[in-house]
Amino acid sequence: MADMPLSKNLRLVGHLDLPGGGQVTVSDGYAYVGHMKPPHGTTIVDVRDPANPRVASSIELPTEDSHTHKVRVVGDLMITNVEQNDRHALRRGAKLAEATTGLTARLGRPPTDAEVAADLNIPENLLPRLRHVLDHGYRDGGFKVYDISDKARPVEIAYVRTHGVGVHRFDMDARYAYISTEMEGYVGNILVVYDIADPARPAEVSRWSMPGQHVAGGETPHWTGQRNRLHHALRFGDELWASVWYAGLRVIDASDIGNLRTIGAYDYHPPFPEPTHTVAPVPVRWQGRQVAVAVDEEHDHTHGQLHGGLWFFDVEDRADIRPIGMFHLSELDSPFARAGARFGAHQFQERVTGDRLYCTWFSGGLRMLDISDPTAPKETGWFIPEPPKGQACAQSNDVFVDERELVYVIDRNRGLDILEATA
Repeated sequence: MADMPLSKNLRLVGHLDLPGGGQVTVSDGYAYVGHMKPPHGTTIVDVRDPANPRVASSIELPTEDSHTHKVRVVGDLMITNVEQNDRHALRRGAKLAEATTGLTARLGRPPTDAEVAADLNIPENLLPRLRHVLDHGYRDGGFKVYDISDKARPVEIAYVRTHGVGVHRFDMDARYAYISTEMEGYVGNILVVYDIADPARPAEVSRWSMPGQHVAGGETPHWTGQRNRLHHALRFGDELWASVWYAGLRVIDASDIGNLRTIGAYDYHPPFPEPTHTVAPVPVRWQGRQVAVAVDEEHDHTHGQLHGGLWFFDVEDRADIRPIGMFHLSELDSPFARAGARFGAHQFQERVTGDRLYCTWFSGGLRMLDISDPTAPKETGWFIPEPPKGQACAQSNDVFVDERELVYVIDRNRGLDILEATA
């Protein structure tokens, strides 16, 4: 294990020490990184010389209430999400009063902050912010639009506030933004499409949700909590390909953007334990039929269960989607698989142009696959970053492949790597 090579058929071209990122996208020689934690918001990196990447500009966040860890770029427009920082822990903390009352009854005295935090399964240092949120609410969630014609001086031109914890991952093109967000009257994230023809005034044009989400419209969820919700939807032609967490995937007809319509679905939960993170069609065909790939995020791994991995689907008939292949990584394939952090799949490059697929695998690094036969995908290379300073292992989080076929990998904790395939 200790002698396992950390790379095969992938070469490090350049590296930049950056705060941890949630997403990286590249356009016209610049990489855009959305950071996981405030005060770091979005960094624009000049990668025209990939061996010597340099920061062109950074957007800092004014408070620790939000993070802007996702970013998309089309031309001179950049959109970032605005989402509540530490949202999962803060949601668990919503039972603060109940936990305090229960602990007081059991202990016969008021509990300490440490005891309350342990009962809620949240960090003790989060309690002051939790109490503030419970008293005042969170109203900053949404998305921001920037003019980035001058990469050194991005200018915010619009801030659309949505609802709840705000916006997660999303897609955009020159005309529309496909936003995954909480909205009033719905349980969990739904899709809201905004017209950005006038980028300073984004205008909502349609919504899409799964049956059971629209509680204000009289629907009732058949699941608990927010297990079934939109993670994000990607546009390909006249379709949107939506990953919907513990509800699998959906294909949405977007030919009439004001009237979105579900035309395909596949759900494999249960028995598979990890949620569907991303789904997209690929150029590879199987027996003359269209193929799509999906990735499950390593989210809450339970010993004895499968780690997050990749699925391949026959999607020729949208009404009869069928799995045709899978790819899973063994814990023996990374020396850091049991380093105490997440090991398993997270995200593949969303626009696949051939029969090569790159996918980040948290402490397994970046994996390179030959998907020419989607019924039997084969690993052809990997790159496992050295652990960032102070970390037990890397947490490779997101990947983007540019028109030069350079591969950009952002670490969840620290660092941006630029790679090229050598075989």
